[in-house]
Parts: sequence; C-alpha cells; structure tokens
Amino acid sequence: MKPSKMIVAANSGDVLGESPSWLAREQCLCWIDLRAPALHRLDPATGALKTWPMPDLIGAVVGRRRGGVVVAVRHGLYGFDPETAELTPLASVEPGPPENRLNDAKCDPAGRIFCGSMWDFGLRTTGGLYRVDATGAVSQIRSAVIVANAIAFAPDGRTLYFTDTRQGAIEQADYDPATGEVGPWRLFAAADAAPGRPDGATVDADGYLWNARYQGGCLARFAPDGRLDRLIELPVSQPTSCAFGGPDLRTLYVTTARQKLSAEALAAEPLAGALLALDVGVAGLVEPLFAG
Repeated sequence: MKPSKMIVAANSGDVLGESPSWLAREQCLCWIDLRAPALHRLDPATGALKTWPMPDLIGAVVGRRRGGVVVAVRHGLYGFDPETAELTPLASVEPGPPENRLNDAKCDPAGRIFCGSMWDFGLRTTGGLYRVDATGAVSQIRSAVIVANAIAFAPDGRTLYFTDTRQGAIEQADYDPATGEVGPWRLFAAADAAPGRPDGATVDADGYLWNARYQGGCLARFAPDGRLDRLIELPVSQPTSCAFGGPDLRTLYVTTARQKLSAEALAAEPLAGALLALDVGVAGLVEPLFAG
C-alpha cells in the first residue's frame, strides 16, 4: 500500500542517507550522509537545512541530554555542538580492524547508546554490537556481525531488536533497562518476511516495529509478535532507516540512498538520496537521549 501522504522533506542528494533522529527539544530532525561524510539538521517548521562536514565516515547520530548530539565517526563516539561545530571524544568503541566502522545506533530508556559496527560495505564478519554507558564504558554485546542494523527498543524498554542485514532475519532479545543486560537472542521476523533486506528501524507508540527494506523499495511494519502488519511502497529502491518526528510525532521520516545505482536507475529514481516524510496514520515515541 502507499502512504496517505508523502512529501520530500529535504532533497539532500545523499549518497547514503542514514540514522534519522528526531530531537524533540529542538523540534528538528538530524540525519547523516555516511559517505559525504556529513551531518544534516532540518527544521521542518521553516525548511531550514544545515549541513556540517565530518572528518571521517559517520555511521549514526543520536540526541544528547546535555544538548547537541552524539555522532559515531569511524571507530568512536563524539559529542557534537552545532553552535561551535566542535567534536569532543566520548568513547572509543570499535577495537576491530581499521577497515571497520560504526553503523547504526540508538539509546535505551536509561540513556545508554547501543551501537553496531561493520567492515565497510559488509565484506567480512568482523562487526559487532556494543553498549556504551553514560560513563563512556564500552561492553561488547555481539560479535561476528557483517552489517549491524535495526537497533530499536520496545515502548517498555524490555525488548531489544537487531539485525545483521546480510543474514536478513530480524532478531529480538529480552532487555533489562535497569542494568543494560541483554538476554538470549531469538527470531522476530524471517529474512523473507518482506521484500529486500532489513535496514534501520524504529518502534511506534503501539509497539510495532517499522523497518526500512533496502533494495526492497518499501517499509515493513511488524506487529509485536513478528507478524507482518503492512508494507508501505516508496518511490525509491534503497530506503535505509526511519524515525517518527514532528510536534505530534506523527510524521515518519525516511532516509534513502543512491550509492551503487546506475545512471539509468538514478534517472528512474529522482528521489533516491532524499529525505522523505510520510503520514502512515500512527504516532511514534520520543527517542531517549544519551545520558553522558
């Protein structure tokens, strides 16, 4: 099915747009172009778009309680102040080979960051999933990951979602928001549950998981029991992630990519690389902020 309403929120021309994050306090959306590399910030009320170049590949952005944002740049997390454009080191996360980089991140209800890593372009099983506490302490949650994605938490904070995009299945685990402990992993949605491959994800106010389906040209909404609830068709083949935003959290923002598309494909997909905004008839949740 198609969304009841879709607009181009920003025709940013991203090579690999990723990691949309709504900052409720500022009423703006941040996202990244991993390949540029750059951080974007959009004020939907005015249409003002600001872009900051980054010194290396940037894998994700999340909000921060003390203000500004946290960005995942190559192997570490950095605080970023939009007013001064200064980066401040917070944690060295990825101890793996130099070809690895960070990819996808979300905060749990207590303000810890869960961040994935991968060999760039997903060429080897050297990636992992990490938890970064407010103190900057880093714990490895998973290893032998190819492409870490779809990090998200259920509304009560007691379920953690994750996927290795190359493997294709979305997994879930019981989660203790008080301690940060992750239970055993189990299947949530099989690799063939929806077209394409699972990429970034978010959870709505009803506890349903929204998942961008890379090379599938759609968003998939999964019920809490893993059942496919619906598919939303998109005018691009490579949606990468999604996040609810807006004053009432009823706008679903979708990042997209144009990397590896041929000239013919790009001509057929003029919105590849744009930030899309959809009305899907449901509301999202306020994303937690990093506590450090």
